[in-house]
Amino acid sequence: MLFRLSALFSGLVFGFGLILSGMTNPAKIIGFLDVFGDWDPSLALVMAGAIAVTLPAFYFLKKRQKTWLNLAFSWPTREAIDTPLIVGSVLFGVGWGLAGLCPGPSTVALTSGMAEISLFFGAMLAGMALHSLYNKARKA
Repeated sequence: MLFRLSALFSGLVFGFGLILSGMTNPAKIIGFLDVFGDWDPSLALVMAGAIAVTLPAFYFLKKRQKTWLNLAFSWPTREAIDTPLIVGSVLFGVGWGLAGLCPGPSTVALTSGMAEISLFFGAMLAGMALHSLYNKARKA
């Protein structure tokens, strides 16, 4: 129960931070990516703030064996830069640049009721389903 409450609280804090920083507004993201036009550097400041908080936290967490809720950490073990990583990164970047949204902010932005956000979210879910089917077919 405590795990679910902490997950809910973390999600609410993350969502609130996305709304507060304007990262659920696709125009804000596209403005950041428009380096040769009317560039909006505020996303860089949000990223710098996130890194400033997260980097020291990872330093201390790496020294611990378990979380505060006595759960085991699940650290990534692969370090290889392979084709699926590169293709996935390119697809993510192209989608982010075209739509101005990525999974976290789009989930929060669903509450706006905007049809465009719902369309993006549906397309994102369809892409995830296609990727899952592709992986299953490839492994069979």
